[in-house]
Amino acid sequence: MSKLKSQNQILNLKSNIRYRAYYFSLEIIKLVNTFPEKRTYWVVGDQLLRAATSIGANLIEAKSSSSKRDFIKFYEIALKSTNETKYWLCLLRDSHLIKENNINSVLKEAEELAKMIGSSLLTMKKKKDLRI
Repeated sequence: MSKLKSQNQILNLKSNIRYRAYYFSLEIIKLVNTFPEKRTYWVVGDQLLRAATSIGANLIEAKSSSSKRDFIKFYEIALKSTNETKYWLCLLRDSHLIKENNINSVLKEAEELAKMIGSSLLTMKKKKDLRI
């Protein structure tokens, strides 16, 4: 029974968007900390760090929003931050500043987060439209 319970907890964590965004931010922090001390890395790393950590921050802000409209707005901002994060990761990969195999796992997670946030937004907006 305890093994089944722990498996369910793992599945719940994998589907918990705020949990995943938080750990994604930690992975980005670790990645940026490996960058060399050069201007290009500093500029791109700073933008990447801001965008990636903004995802989780906006999801947390949504949790304490005062209205459904605010809740949706914070999710929209989180989605925009996720897309910006993907941009910076692709730029690092395609400019060959970072080896592709070092980027692929975080880029995949960014894509999954974008899908989760986008899906949540579609669901919320459909429910909002039904009430009008």
